[in-house]
Amino acid sequence: MQFSTKIPLNDINFTIDYNSKILLLGSCFSENIGNKFKYFKFQTEINPFGIIFNVVSLEKLLNRVVHKLYFTEKDLFYHNDLWHCFEVHSELSHPNKEIFLEQLNEKISTTHHAILELTHCFITLGTSWVYENRTTNNVVANCHKVPQKQFKKVLLSSEQNGVSLKKIVALISSINPKVNFIFTVSPVRHIKDGFFENNVSKGNLFSALHQSFNFNETKVVYFPSYEIVMDELRDYRFYEKDMLHPNQLAIDYVWERFSECCFSTATCQFMKEIDAIQKSLSHRPLNPTTEAHQLFLDKITVKIEKIKTKLSHLQF
Repeated sequence: MQFSTKIPLNDINFTIDYNSKILLLGSCFSENIGNKFKYFKFQTEINPFGIIFNVVSLEKLLNRVVHKLYFTEKDLFYHNDLWHCFEVHSELSHPNKEIFLEQLNEKISTTHHAILELTHCFITLGTSWVYENRTTNNVVANCHKVPQKQFKKVLLSSEQNGVSLKKIVALISSINPKVNFIFTVSPVRHIKDGFFENNVSKGNLFSALHQSFNFNETKVVYFPSYEIVMDELRDYRFYEKDMLHPNQLAIDYVWERFSECCFSTATCQFMKEIDAIQKSLSHRPLNPTTEAHQLFLDKITVKIEKIKTKLSHLQF
């Protein structure tokens, strides 16, 4: 008997290996998958400008990065003892304006360089709901707890989402035409927008992806994270206490399904070896000075040196 709906996975015509250079962008689910890449020691960059939930803000940032349109003081504002920028996440906000500006522009430079060497870009779409600044009529990436009366809440249509999606691919491809793209829709439900409204929001994202790309013929593919969580798992034991965010067990399962279609047998073997090393390194001995523990550490060192002869860029 079968007790869940197994989501079929299409073969991806480009695999990811330890020579790949990967950039993950978008909602918090990109961070979840990105952390798995980091754990297994892939060459990975995750959301350099913080979590970005909507495609318009992501497009705006990538336009800055690709064309090196650096931030200036007019892009910053002071609120609640910190300097903020409406184009980036609050985690980047800073009490010193000059340092904040310098850090933002350094991220533009480093991300531009990263894209030049990129092989794969993984993008998670979060929502079609956006907030427009009433003063500038610009969509913001983050409201930074500015009073809500300063913003207008707007639902992006599938067409509007599609325009930004195509521009995102075009922007990155304009400086690195070899990049392969993996899109997915976040399984996190934004119920603060309302249950019905969340479904409409996700629906517009699905429609935009469907209308914008031919996944059978292009370097752009779709991975069904949303469908795996909603249809294969479909149980609240796979969620955090807020009953909205997938828990670690769910993330591990999505990663397992992702591995099925994106990694070669050789890459999976390296991952097993790295996993064993990572688990050994996380071991906390009761008596670290014993001879037995020193022998244990020596064995880990031997394993690390052995795998580094094949993958010299690895750092533990």
